[in-house]
Amino acid sequence: MDCYETRAASKEELEMFHKSDYLEFLESVRPKDVVDRQELLRQYNFGDDCPVFDGLWDYCTLYSGATLDAARKLINNQADIAINWSGGLHHAKKSEASGFCYINDIVVAIVELLRHHPRILYVDIDVHHGDGVEQAFASTDRVMTLSYHKYNPEEFFPGTGGLHETGPENPNNPGAHHGLNVPLKDGIDDDEYIDLFDTVTGAVIESYHPTAIVLQCGADSLGGDRLGRFNLNITAHGHCIDFIKRQGLPLLVIGGGGYTARNVARVWCHETSLCVQAQLNNELPAHIPYRQAFAGVAHGDMQLYPNLSNLEVRHPNQHDRKYFENIKAKIREQLRYLQGAPSVQMRHIPPNLLGLREELDEEIKEEREAEEVTRRKKERNVGGRGEHRFV
Repeated sequence: MDCYETRAASKEELEMFHKSDYLEFLESVRPKDVVDRQELLRQYNFGDDCPVFDGLWDYCTLYSGATLDAARKLINNQADIAINWSGGLHHAKKSEASGFCYINDIVVAIVELLRHHPRILYVDIDVHHGDGVEQAFASTDRVMTLSYHKYNPEEFFPGTGGLHETGPENPNNPGAHHGLNVPLKDGIDDDEYIDLFDTVTGAVIESYHPTAIVLQCGADSLGGDRLGRFNLNITAHGHCIDFIKRQGLPLLVIGGGGYTARNVARVWCHETSLCVQAQLNNELPAHIPYRQAFAGVAHGDMQLYPNLSNLEVRHPNQHDRKYFENIKAKIREQLRYLQGAPSVQMRHIPPNLLGLREELDEEIKEEREAEEVTRRKKERNVGGRGEHRFV
């Protein structure tokens, strides 16, 4: 395993996705400016979930630079697997912070990978929906997004990622059927998650034929997380990396959420060992920093692989077999649209993929507006006097 010290991403590199005015604000804003810049803070969605703090710009450019450099290591054949645990901030939008995410390092890295790879599969196992990445590539078939997450639109952030959400509704949009979601409830356990992940991800890979994979490994899907409500243990979470790794494709591994810090450290340590094929002892060594955080029965009793269901409150499992079978059936149904699709074959790589997306979005918007005008004309004055009219 080779370790590299990251460099900060340049503003020009971040502009591969983000708008320049947003980046200028992000670079210049300081905690002392909060009172005087309320309008811009609201415009760019800063607030409780996205606070302003000292060193914000340095933080954003460093984690983004690390993810971008990891992608380039894959492109240059310097590595088969490249890891940046500080990355994976999947909620950030083109001109908006969201859910503790300011720069979407994932999107920037995928844009870089698309310069050399015809098809990228993005897989997200964070407990929250990977909405920012899905939205960024909604109008291209060059990227398939697959997100496993808790879904409760009324109560759980970001409220998106239902099974019915599969990309743009317009079938003429190249991105239709390329945004797949696996919405989960509270309490899923190891065996259920592994079976679902292997079945669905395996089917997606077989149908889409990606040439590289990006895997976001948010640790808030572990049992005992302060925000997530799954019952997953460290080895089940790590199984996802192991399954993807066995596909033999260039793999970019990135971090994400995680709000019980000692378990975040445990799972990313384990998953790094899977990537480099190292064997780890269950007993944590005496020289590790912050060793006291792992001490005591309630904190895992100095073990790397404690049973997380026994350490914290075990969440009632709200799933049944019928629920999982329905998910598998719906995903298979969406994948049928990919069979024989010309876009699955290697073709010209657009020089400005995200610019192309904006053009397509504008065309689709104009089509919908024209359809709406036609619909209203047909409905206007329907029926005789005194009868119901559609407006």
